[in-house]
Amino acid sequence: MSTNEIKNTEKSPLNKGSFIQNNSKSLVFIVAGIAALIVLYIGYQFLYLKPRAEKAASLMFKAEQYATIDSLQQKAITGDGSLIGLKEIADEYSNTASANMANAYLGGLYLKQRNFKEAITHLERYNETGSEVLDPLIIGLLGDAYSEEKIYDKAAKFYKKAADKSTNSYTTPLFLKKLALVYEVQNDFKGAESAYVRIQEDFPESNEASGIEGHIARVQTKK
Repeated sequence: MSTNEIKNTEKSPLNKGSFIQNNSKSLVFIVAGIAALIVLYIGYQFLYLKPRAEKAASLMFKAEQYATIDSLQQKAITGDGSLIGLKEIADEYSNTASANMANAYLGGLYLKQRNFKEAITHLERYNETGSEVLDPLIIGLLGDAYSEEKIYDKAAKFYKKAADKSTNSYTTPLFLKKLALVYEVQNDFKGAESAYVRIQEDFPESNEASGIEGHIARVQTKK
């Protein structure tokens, strides 16, 4: 190696830790910036999100009570004049667990009122929680709303997703049967047969399995 090459190597910014030395000021600013972001994040979580979540939870209590009483369900949606309802909780306290549950309640209540477009709007805002029962039920309600709107391709999509979300003897056969019925409307008799057979073989003790042989025989004649 020549003398010039040795000198150039010694001057290399990557040599002997000189990168850290030459960029020490920049690194100080980067570290300080990261620290500031961490402080902001912690403050956001505990000084903003946590109090909002607690306030939303307290507001949800009365709304949930109203939601279980047929004559008071409109108050559950819009509030009673002194307390806000589920719709405002969902809008004003977004990013909280209570807002998520408010959207689930609203979807079910609007379905009951046959306001299917509003039901779809709120059910699609629901974020899955990991619950093996609740998540499939909400997904299945979306299937119901689309089925009522006669948007059968989307209804089938959500019924299938609900049936497959978690395998259990309650939600899985329930939505498999709804899926099969939608397939029949679409003249997809092979798909309907497959869903019915799955109920028969995997969930013979379920309510949906009662009379399943007749459903299977019917679609087999139409294939």
